[in-house]
Amino acid sequence: MKRTKSISRIFEMILGIVGSLVGIFSGSFLIFLGSVPTNAHTPFLGLIAVVASFLGIASTYYVRKNAEIAGIGFIIATMFVILGSDYINVISAIFLLLAGVSSLFRK
Repeated sequence: MKRTKSISRIFEMILGIVGSLVGIFSGSFLIFLGSVPTNAHTPFLGLIAVVASFLGIASTYYVRKNAEIAGIGFIIATMFVILGSDYINVISAIFLLLAGVSSLFRK
């Protein structure tokens, strides 16, 4: 009988949850800033960031089942969080990117 070594994915889960929660809060802040008449595209960009953060939460769910799919989901969420932010979601993007790279390359 071969013993398979199980890798704990708690690190990726924590980074994914923290990055997603920060992304949701900062995306909501961008939506709130949409009420100010200076930036017309801010609510749409905030909505993109919030949806991408929910993709990060979904990827957190899949970390234990299939780490490669979760890593790809984290990296896609990172790209959309960066797209949907005006330098306010950088911390969220860093957390999601670290979770994605860690879940893809950690064996």
